[in-house]
Amino acid sequence: GKIATPQDFLKAIGRNSEKRVSIDSWEAFWRTTGWELKSASVPVRDRRYILWCMEKFRQDIPIEQFAHEPRPKKKIRGYVWGPAVQHGKRIR
Repeated sequence: GKIATPQDFLKAIGRNSEKRVSIDSWEAFWRTTGWELKSASVPVRDRRYILWCMEKFRQDIPIEQFAHEPRPKKKIRGYVWGPAVQHGKRIR
């Protein structure tokens, strides 16, 4: 109901998408492909998220149900066999 322009849509899905993509008309926005977003130097994760949200919006799913923030960074680093350092202490 509140979404009238592509910038409103990008603002509603979050993740600073409105700063990464600048498209003014709906027709141009819905014809946008991944290659065009790539040439506009949008990072891969953001490109995939924007295109995914566009598809969900096309399917008439409310934005509140599918828009979400990115996952936080992992706090525990490790390799294949598990972390060697955890909370600043050597485990193995």
